[in-house]
Amino acid sequence: MARNYELLLLETIENLGLVGDVVKVRPGFARNYLLPNAMAEAPTPEKIESLKAARAIAEAHVFKQRAEREAVIARLGGMTLTLVRACNDQGVLYGAVTQRDISDQLIVEGYGIDMRAVRLNNPIRRIGTEQVTIQFGRDLVAEITVTVKPDRIIEMETPSHSRQATEQPADGEDSALASDDAPKAKSDEMKADRGTKSARKTREKPTKD
Repeated sequence: MARNYELLLLETIENLGLVGDVVKVRPGFARNYLLPNAMAEAPTPEKIESLKAARAIAEAHVFKQRAEREAVIARLGGMTLTLVRACNDQGVLYGAVTQRDISDQLIVEGYGIDMRAVRLNNPIRRIGTEQVTIQFGRDLVAEITVTVKPDRIIEMETPSHSRQATEQPADGEDSALASDDAPKAKSDEMKADRGTKSARKTREKPTKD
């Protein structure tokens, strides 16, 4: 297993370190990214000393940036962001809402939030409401509600409406059932009448002496 490289950062790299920091990185990351782009080099006491002033400036910038981000996170708490989009009659959007869309709308509303701070696992493809995380670094996190509304009035059929329509008897169904039962009732009535007449004749028949 190859050992990590120890390198001196020549500029600030997010989630890695500030300019002037000595960091340990994987060999592939060093060879394929940091070294070819002149973002880092092997540390020497002289080079570390030469970057002290740049590092102090970077630290001041990070301190100021964190204070600004903390204020933004505090303002975002409980916020609802509304977007209006075109969709079909089933509420499916013609164009999905992405991280960029959310970031752009937040900037319009006065929140300086880069697209990378919007944590959206999948683009939003339907009208409705979804919880979206805004995160700076590891510990500055806020949850906002993103509501996507249609650009026109649409009427979507719900399962309950469909079920009620299925369960409701059609017009004339009750009368049809009554009509089906009528012949059976009439037949039963005729049988009972014949039985009564037979019994009457038996009683009236004269007996022989």
